[in-house]
Amino acid sequence: MSNGQWYPPEWPDRIRALASGELTAVTPRRAATVMLLRDVPGPGAASPEVHMLRRRTSMAFAGGAYAYPGGGVDPRDDDQLVRWAGPSLETWAERLGVATTAEAQAVVCAAVRETYEEAGVLLAGPTAESVVSDTTGADWEADREALVAHELSFAGFLDRRGLVLRSDLLAAWARWITPAFEPRRYDTWFFVAALPEGQHTLKTSGEADRTVWIRPSEATDGYDRGELLMMPPTVATLRALTPCRTVGEAMKAADSQDLTPVLAEARMEGDELVLSWPGHEEFTKHVGTGTGSGSASKAAGGAPGRDDATDGGS
Repeated sequence: MSNGQWYPPEWPDRIRALASGELTAVTPRRAATVMLLRDVPGPGAASPEVHMLRRRTSMAFAGGAYAYPGGGVDPRDDDQLVRWAGPSLETWAERLGVATTAEAQAVVCAAVRETYEEAGVLLAGPTAESVVSDTTGADWEADREALVAHELSFAGFLDRRGLVLRSDLLAAWARWITPAFEPRRYDTWFFVAALPEGQHTLKTSGEADRTVWIRPSEATDGYDRGELLMMPPTVATLRALTPCRTVGEAMKAADSQDLTPVLAEARMEGDELVLSWPGHEEFTKHVGTGTGSGSASKAAGGAPGRDDATDGGS
């Protein structure tokens, strides 16, 4: 392939199965992912760096692909009152395009919780004006592991620690929905956030074998050369971040980003199956209409899927 695009080999069969009625689209699960940013010190710095993790190569879906920390919404975040600071839930609901304040809380909670679970960075503080400066130590790690194992709710974690979620440290950037033919689908909101002073990211997480701080332009250059494997939402958000010279510029630019959901479309053009993402022509994929990797009925029931949503709008 000419770049680092990742396309599952079973996609053509699944698309045909969906078109023929053999496959029924599943309802997307809500998810959130965070582009964690930091400014690079020195007069020559041209842009901030973004924190990325590489999915373990052993994973069935997109093994080896680079993505951001993220994952699915915990249903408990809908109905448990969370200590909150920053824009109101009504403001967040309008920005995120969701119907209720409970949904808005759940999505923002997922963004903050997953950033802590996968990167060890916590966007919360003892007060509405402060943020935790250090999340290292055995007690913090025990809480993080309990969150990962779903033994502890995020609201319970904040209460135990006497912390307030700092929603003002996040800004919504984009929204991508996993294609209708995927076996596991996510409706994923992408956020930007600055690395809090004093905090440090984890070197790896349970689903990552490598983490890097990298300029968006360097990441997309690696993708263009075929050296860094990524999925369309990752590439698109990196390209959108590239013009920002500082973290502050990126946070401000988020206010003007379009959160209209991006959903892949599949159509036939002659003998070719064309897969495209509206508004993102570079990802258009032309697939031959041969028998593919297996029968449509097999693809409809047995294709592997991912267990997380670090790049949920692939």
